[in-house]
Amino acid sequence: MVIQAQVRRRTYVDSITLMQIATALKRLPGVENAAAVMATEANLQLLAEAGLHPGGVTAGAEDLLLVVKATIPEAAEQALQAAEELLTARQPKQTLLHDGEFSLAASTQPPHSLEEAVRRQPEARLAMISVPGPYAALEAELALRTGLHVFLFSDNVPLQEEIALKQLAQQRGLLLMGPDCGTALLNGVGLGFVNVVPRGPIGIVGASGTGIQQVMSLIAQQGSGVSQVIGSGGRDLSREVGALTTLAGIRLLLEDEDTRVIVLVSKPPAPEVAARVIEEAASGSKAVVTCFLGADHEALEQRYGSRVVVARTLTDAATLAVQLAATPASYHAATTPASAIAARLERLRQTCAVSSASGHLVGLFAGGTLCDEAMQLWSTLLGPVYSNIPLEPAWRLRESSLTALPGHCAIDFGADEYTRGRPHPMIDPSLRLQALETVADNPRVSVVLLDLVLGYCAHPDPAAIYAPVIAGLRRRGPRPAIVVSLCGTEGDPQRLSAQAARLQEAGATVLTSNAEAALHCVQLLYEQEESGSVA
Repeated sequence: MVIQAQVRRRTYVDSITLMQIATALKRLPGVENAAAVMATEANLQLLAEAGLHPGGVTAGAEDLLLVVKATIPEAAEQALQAAEELLTARQPKQTLLHDGEFSLAASTQPPHSLEEAVRRQPEARLAMISVPGPYAALEAELALRTGLHVFLFSDNVPLQEEIALKQLAQQRGLLLMGPDCGTALLNGVGLGFVNVVPRGPIGIVGASGTGIQQVMSLIAQQGSGVSQVIGSGGRDLSREVGALTTLAGIRLLLEDEDTRVIVLVSKPPAPEVAARVIEEAASGSKAVVTCFLGADHEALEQRYGSRVVVARTLTDAATLAVQLAATPASYHAATTPASAIAARLERLRQTCAVSSASGHLVGLFAGGTLCDEAMQLWSTLLGPVYSNIPLEPAWRLRESSLTALPGHCAIDFGADEYTRGRPHPMIDPSLRLQALETVADNPRVSVVLLDLVLGYCAHPDPAAIYAPVIAGLRRRGPRPAIVVSLCGTEGDPQRLSAQAARLQEAGATVLTSNAEAALHCVQLLYEQEESGSVA
């Protein structure tokens, strides 16, 4: 095995493009691993932890570093040459083809600074920023002072800098979406990881990228559409930030003539922040659906149930929003029909009360919010669910425990410890595939849940990668059962029905509701117990 590297001095490339390049390189013959990063001290440390640090290579934070680990020197050299070709041919808007390769069509040289970009496009109203965290706040502040709304994809921005940026945006009447904002859809234009959905009457403000994608995809599957989707960043509803972007997004949707229903998506906000957000959303005449995963829903209903509809799952949020959008303005929140998810949860609760299961459920997730939703449902029925993003501190799962699981587990492969020196699992499935093979060999594992998220910037054909592995597991035997939570639409580049068909043919059960998929796993667990198939 050899490691070769190449440095491009004083060359900046955004992180999304670098992730895509690294993914394309890893598909080349003989390539074991690859990375394309700005050579910051933090990134060099991550490369070392991933076994990709190029010894003897000197590079600084303003330099682009390409690293390839390959079986033979010739394979590494060919991969580095391919990376050079991709970088030379890159366009302001990259085109990732269906087979994971980049379009090599000739293009004009992209701008090298925000100021240059504004000079070239003085009519622009929004800046999308994806630079390393230490530089992100400076670029975002410059964009705001230039009069641009900001979609801040970058993570690792210090909390105090986030607060200062959002206060500046508030003063200037602008939106600061992020940091670590993965999804937005503004006037029909998608930003970041986003699904293709029809225009419609439902507006979404959310602090969760995959949570937003689940809601908007389910809205589209039910024949409705969205007006605007505004991401706020994961910390926006914290006590420190005070929901500055969420409140600004709500005000925009209240004024938007095309929006009839507002959906709010987040993990539990600070209580005083939740009150401020709900009061703002309920101040207008539009129907409001809240989906605060893991919050005290009964308390929210008691306090606000006459003014907003409280959804317990992402699926409920989408279904209720579609129902409200089709109902006259006189519709009252108290008349909300019973949730099918809640009914199924109650039936399973009764099953769990009279039976026990010795097998384990394991969730291998790319979406942190989807992981969190599944854990909320599983823990309600089964007790502790161990995770790297645990619901309780005592339920924290260490990475080494994958080979000796302490019980039911759900792992977020999009968390920092799994994305060091490699692309997000929505782009690069390699780590999850390794984990799937590992847990499938564990005789205590009865059911495995995978989430696959479609749309722009995600893997161009996840079924082509996952279906052969699932089929291989099925040839070995019926256990573990594989359930796929498939988030997407027919309009997505990967096409929802095509992906579902190939995964089902391979032997997986496919559901487009993450909540339904999580509950189906529990049902399968008890069915296997009754049939005596648990080892």
